[in-house]
Amino acid sequence: MGIKFDEKELKVLEISPAFRDAEIPVFDFPMSMKDEWIQMALKKKPVWMNTGVECFSFYPDIIPDNRARGFVNDGGVRLTDAEKGGKDMFGIEWVYVPVAGGSMEKPGAPHPFDDANDWEDVIKWPDIDSWDWKGCAERNKKFLDNGKFNNMPLLNGFGFERLISFMGFENAAVALVDEEQEDALKALLNKLSDLYCDIIDRACDYFAIDGFLVHDDWGGQRSPFFSFDAGEDFLVPNMKKVTDRIHSHGKVAELHSCGCNEKQIENFIAGGWDIWGPMANINDTKKLFHEYGDRIILGVEPYNYDKENATEEDIRQSARDFVNEFCSDPNKVCIVNRYFSPYLQGIYAEELYKASRIMLQDR
Repeated sequence: MGIKFDEKELKVLEISPAFRDAEIPVFDFPMSMKDEWIQMALKKKPVWMNTGVECFSFYPDIIPDNRARGFVNDGGVRLTDAEKGGKDMFGIEWVYVPVAGGSMEKPGAPHPFDDANDWEDVIKWPDIDSWDWKGCAERNKKFLDNGKFNNMPLLNGFGFERLISFMGFENAAVALVDEEQEDALKALLNKLSDLYCDIIDRACDYFAIDGFLVHDDWGGQRSPFFSFDAGEDFLVPNMKKVTDRIHSHGKVAELHSCGCNEKQIENFIAGGWDIWGPMANINDTKKLFHEYGDRIILGVEPYNYDKENATEEDIRQSARDFVNEFCSDPNKVCIVNRYFSPYLQGIYAEELYKASRIMLQDR
């Protein structure tokens, strides 16, 4: 039996900004948001249906990729648009585009190589020991003492996205099917995974973080960029090396992979990820949960309700229906998909929390 629900928990302590400019309530939870997310992700024993308000993303300025992509919040200080962009850890130049809210590779800049067989001659590997880990840890000690689950995203791609920045998209795609590049490509991806493992080790030594959110987009609007077999052969073994390292520190391994990647989910599972939040507008998250929810935690999009015309009881029933369908199986765990954020407020948020607390307390 879990922690018994108390109506006093429905007190809203704050409103948290969320995806798509939404605002999600933070209730008077019976345990810290950090402990809940860890228990949900690693022990598969959630106390309530997690919405994402439990997490905080930490982007230290010592990792060049964060400034290049415009995602620095080191010590609570955010960059101005003029400060965003620049070179990533491999010297690739990025330009921040304010209207898009993100960065792109500098237009017209040549890629380091076109053929994977050439990478050893041109890639200059970052000296991560020269980064000021100690100084960064000192200025962020209070910043990370926030009661939330502190996630540290690793940007610019675990494997395929990084390869795009090295070679361009077309050459990266060709490298995955060109037998003459196979050995060199595998050696490159293996060395990349070693680098990420070293960064993970340093981050765990210096920062009060609880998990890593690793980025690598594998798909477009309609399908993956490459075959299941290519992902299994080139990327999964190195993914598993990285997730094993994350787990060796007792941390949570979450994958951010945009695109229509339903066909790659078995690879994500084999790669050792605890959580994947699919793009709900192009992946059937409910179907994925019912088929794979006992093997990986998925971001599932609830059934939308009519925000303009639904009655209070309609909204509450919609939340209860979601809980009944997605919290009843003790072998399966999910979180609310961020694409649902605009609906995750007011009456719905309250009923979702209450219904899930009551359902899960008896598991």
